[in-house]
Amino acid sequence: MTDHTTGPIDRRTVLKAAGAAGVMMATSAFAAVPRKRYAVVGVGSRSRMYTGAITGKYRDDNEVVAICDSNPGRTALAVRTIAATGASQPRGYKASEFDQMIRETKPQYVIVTTPDALHDEYIVRALEAGCDVITEKPMTTTPEKAQRILDAVRRTGRHIRVTFNYRYTPPRTQVKDILMSGEIGDVLSVDFTWLLNTVHGADYFRRWHSNKAMSGGLMVHKATHHFDLVNWWLGAQPELVHAFGSRQFYTPATAKRMGLSGAHERCLTCPEKQKCTFYFDLAADPGLKALYLDNEKYDGYYRDQCVWRPEISIEDTMNVMVRYDTGTQLNYALSAYDAWEGYYVAFNGTKGRLEHRIVEKVGAAGAGEVQSKSNLVETRVIPLRGAPRDITPWTGTGGHGGGDNVMLDEIFGTAPDDKYKRFSDERGGAYSILIGAAANRCFETGQPVRIADLVNGLTPPERAPMPGRDVPVPMPLRVKIP
Repeated sequence: MTDHTTGPIDRRTVLKAAGAAGVMMATSAFAAVPRKRYAVVGVGSRSRMYTGAITGKYRDDNEVVAICDSNPGRTALAVRTIAATGASQPRGYKASEFDQMIRETKPQYVIVTTPDALHDEYIVRALEAGCDVITEKPMTTTPEKAQRILDAVRRTGRHIRVTFNYRYTPPRTQVKDILMSGEIGDVLSVDFTWLLNTVHGADYFRRWHSNKAMSGGLMVHKATHHFDLVNWWLGAQPELVHAFGSRQFYTPATAKRMGLSGAHERCLTCPEKQKCTFYFDLAADPGLKALYLDNEKYDGYYRDQCVWRPEISIEDTMNVMVRYDTGTQLNYALSAYDAWEGYYVAFNGTKGRLEHRIVEKVGAAGAGEVQSKSNLVETRVIPLRGAPRDITPWTGTGGHGGGDNVMLDEIFGTAPDDKYKRFSDERGGAYSILIGAAANRCFETGQPVRIADLVNGLTPPERAPMPGRDVPVPMPLRVKIP
C-alpha cells in the first residue's frame, strides 16, 4: 500500500493508525456523555451545599442549568456565584417562571430548597413536568401536602430523594450497625432528648421558621431529622402519637425578666441591642449579609427578627410519645433554649442497653461566652449481664460530622451498595413529617393521633434487615381516638 504524500506504508502502520483512531473515537464518545442537568428552586443558605457540590467536586458529571427564587437579588447572586467557579452560568428565573424554566432549560432533576411549606408545590410541578426531585428536609409540612406528593409520585412514576444527611454521619451509622448486629436484642423502648442552645436554637425564632404556617414548627422543620433517625434506626413505622408543646422561653415576658422593655421588630434597628444578649449582627456575617441584608429591599424579609416577638407561632418546649408497629415505644423531648447543644439517646433491648450521646456545642459562642467544647461523641453498650463496653466512635470529615460528604457522593457521584439503606424517598420523608404533624395536632386537641388517619396509600420504605423479635409484640394501647 502506498501513501501518495509520504511514500510506502505497511499493514502494521495501518493497524496502528486504526487503533489510534478507535481510541480517539472512544475517548470522544466518553467525553460526549452529557452531564446531569439540575435546576435549583429556592437559593437561600440551604441551597449552597448542593450548588457548591455540583460546581465543585462533582462538576465533571453534573451542572446547574437554572436557578429560581422569589427574590431577584438572591437569584442574581446565585447565578454570579456559580459562574465565578468556572462552571457554566445557569439561567436565572423568577418563582413565577418555574414552569417556563423547566420547559426552556430541560433539567433532569429539580433541587427544592424553598421554605418548607412551599416544597409540595414545586415537588409536584417538577414531577408532573417529568423531572425527578431532590428535596431538602422536611419533605413538606402537613398531612394534606404529604398526600399530594404521594399521589403525584404514583401518578407520574417519577422519583423523590429526601436528603436526611443525619443518617450518613459516621457515629449515627455506627448506632445503626450495632442495632443491626442484635447485640442488645430487640429494642423495646427508646429515650431521646435533643437540646438546642441559645445560638442555634434562638435562630429559628429570628427567621421565617418562627411562622408555623411556613415551617410546621420545630416538630416538623427540626424534629423531622430526629424522627427519621428513630424510624431508620429501628427499621419500623410509627403508628400512634401523643404530644405536648408550648412556647415558654421566647416570649416578651422573658425579655422583660432579662431587663429589656419587651420585643422589638429586628436586631438591626433595636434600641436595646447593647444590652440584649440575644442580639444578632446580620451585617457581621458576609455570607448572610449578601444573601439577606443586601436583598431585603426586594421582598422585605428580615433575617434578624426579634426572638421575643409576640407573633411567633412555634413552640420551644416539646415532648412526644410514639408507638411503633413493632411495639417499640419512643419518648422524645426537644427544647430550644439550652446551655449546650446536642442529644442523648438510649435504646433498651431484650439483651441490654445502647447509650449514645453527641455534644455539639457547650456555651453560647456569639452571645458573650466562649465555646468550650464541641463534637464530643460517646457510645456505650451495657448488657443485661456483664460489664459495659465503651465503643470507639466512627469518624468522618466535612459537614455534619462527615455525613454530607457520604450523602453527596451517593447523590452526585458514585457510592458502593449501602447495607444500611440510608437513601430516603418520599415514604421515609412522609413518615418523619407525619410524626411531627401528628404532634402539632396533639398540641391543639390534647388527643392521641393515629398515623394511618393522616394519609392513605403510604407503604413502608425499604429498610435494612434488623434482628427478629424474640418477645411478643404487646397489645395495642386502648385509647379512644375521636
